[in-house]
Amino acid sequence: MSRTTRNAALAGCLAAVLTLAGCAGGGPQGSAGAQLNLATLTSPQSLDPSQAVGSALPFFQAVYDTLVKREADGGFSPMLATEWTYDDSRTALTLTLRDDVTFADGSAFDGAAVKANLERFKKGGGAAAKWLKDLTSVEVTDATHVTLKLAQPDPAMLFYLSDAAGLMANPAAFAKGDALKTTPDGTGPYRLAKARTTIGTKWVYERNADYWGEELPYKELAISFFDNETAIVNGLRTGQVNAALLQNADQQISIESDPRVKTTEQEFDFQGLLLFDRGGAITPALKDARVRQALNHAVDRKTMLATIRQNRGAATGQVFGPDTAGYDKALDTYYAHDPAKAKSLLKSAGYAEGFTLKLPRMSAIVNDALASSLATDLKAVGITLKWEELDGSTALRKIFTDRAYPGMVMNMGQAADDWIVVNELVTPGTFNMFGTTDATVGKLLPQIQSGGEKQQEAARQLNRHLVEEGWFVPFYRMTYLHVSDGTVKITPQSGMAVPSIYNYAPAG
Repeated sequence: MSRTTRNAALAGCLAAVLTLAGCAGGGPQGSAGAQLNLATLTSPQSLDPSQAVGSALPFFQAVYDTLVKREADGGFSPMLATEWTYDDSRTALTLTLRDDVTFADGSAFDGAAVKANLERFKKGGGAAAKWLKDLTSVEVTDATHVTLKLAQPDPAMLFYLSDAAGLMANPAAFAKGDALKTTPDGTGPYRLAKARTTIGTKWVYERNADYWGEELPYKELAISFFDNETAIVNGLRTGQVNAALLQNADQQISIESDPRVKTTEQEFDFQGLLLFDRGGAITPALKDARVRQALNHAVDRKTMLATIRQNRGAATGQVFGPDTAGYDKALDTYYAHDPAKAKSLLKSAGYAEGFTLKLPRMSAIVNDALASSLATDLKAVGITLKWEELDGSTALRKIFTDRAYPGMVMNMGQAADDWIVVNELVTPGTFNMFGTTDATVGKLLPQIQSGGEKQQEAARQLNRHLVEEGWFVPFYRMTYLHVSDGTVKITPQSGMAVPSIYNYAPAG
């Protein structure tokens, strides 16, 4: 299945899902001072921070510090930046930087390095580069002070600086072509052990003896790529793996019976049908809100959750997650499974005979059970669902470049920040590729973006409006399972499916 973070690295994360390959080995057990072995279904295409995406963040956190640290609860604390302040317009963010940090070659981390990194990230073409689209300039006051000038307020800027956009590399490496792709150069708690690393299979990191900050509890960190969760579960049982995230309900159930393992649940991604074509350019029926509402009433969320996820999650009708201000518990059940009402809505919209809905299908995202369940539910109200099978070589082009489909079924991380939800799904971009809007959306977006007193109420109003208008067809939030072999304590990370590397410690 697909895993994404809550951030805007959306198409890039999909690309990672569609190109999974390889297998991995293990190492010593995860005790204090030894090696921590993590397993993942994500394989980064590069260790250059300008290409970083949220789902692969641990690979980068090992060698690069961020300007701001995101704590497990989603709060922000100092890292390379010790303080930050906005001006009254919230279009100028001033950072105070540490003065005691150097890169491996002895060059100083300073304001010039911050400017070089942020400008490179914005222009680098990475999947998350759009996060800095409103960054107009970086002004360096002196070695320890920089000011980020923004074209308009961006309430998520601190989040971005705690994620991919905030990763700081040695500017001296920028002139070395693609060197950072396999030879990262940062100020982080570890260094990549190239001689022990097999790119694409297993990455080994050794503690940075010159690290400026607090030592993490493990001398070594190994991150191994697996192409399926069955192999990860086997690795946990045999001692090859100390900790991993399991998304598949069957695999979760199988490992829970092992008395040695420790598990922690986290509700993060929602799975659902993201509608792109609310203007009816591809599928004219979708222009009518009554048709979109009919789709929502046609879906039997509770049965899908029980049969596909074995009730590991919670049915929902909203894209805002429980950690956001815009979340409204009542909207989880706004659309009851009501085929009769769905038919009535279709009839009133002029589609009494139904219509055909063509959607892309990648088996890594839409398994057989989900494909069959959704087709059956829609058929019951007269809608014919036609799946078009795609592979990794064609999916990105056909979905995001050719815009060949009116929507797609996908897993999406539910951000803890309202503006991130809005920026990913509501503003024009990857998942609002046709730039759909209306008067209510146009009125509320500036209020949410301002970050002022009206932000929370505006987010709640926008969420209800999106649900009532049927902008999306969410199915359920999915419960993921963090699993360790019993030697490791894992603290889930707010806003990420995978924990930060700072969230692992020896058990007990």
